[in-house]
Amino acid sequence: MNMSRKYVLMGLSAAGLLSLVACQSMEQGTGQKASAALDSRSGSQAKGEVTFVWQGSDVIVNGKFTGLKPNSEQGFHVHEKGDCSAPDATSAGGHFNPDTKNHGMPNSGMNHAGDMPNIKSDANGNATYTAKLHGFAVNTGPTGVVGRSVVVHRDPDDYKSQPAGNSGPRIACGLIK
Repeated sequence: MNMSRKYVLMGLSAAGLLSLVACQSMEQGTGQKASAALDSRSGSQAKGEVTFVWQGSDVIVNGKFTGLKPNSEQGFHVHEKGDCSAPDATSAGGHFNPDTKNHGMPNSGMNHAGDMPNIKSDANGNATYTAKLHGFAVNTGPTGVVGRSVVVHRDPDDYKSQPAGNSGPRIACGLIK
């Protein structure tokens, strides 16, 4: 094979690969839903309910929480494993990160798929939560959250410390179904 033809074939292969990657990142949903009931972990009283609704390239995350530290922020993430069996929820593994990115600010493009904005509790330790996120899907595919877990941490996520934002112990955990 002559060299010019070899480079043309290599270029076509790369273009085809880029097209495939672009299609994967543009995956969209039309109302697929999942939810999780979070139970207390690490000796806390924290509990909650979370829903995920896929709308186009975004996922709307809604939650209600009780038993949090009053007037505070808590880190909140999707974790890689759908296992909340450990008393401290370490069985849930690390943050969901199918693109092997660093931990960071949600929706920045420089973050784990499982990085979400902090939860902010009121004076009674209750919180309602809404976030519009992208970078993951509501299905069981490689970028999907179904079958994984969602975790509330005791402390706020600083969005910069690696690998998980220095958000402390896991105080609530639930399987996303």
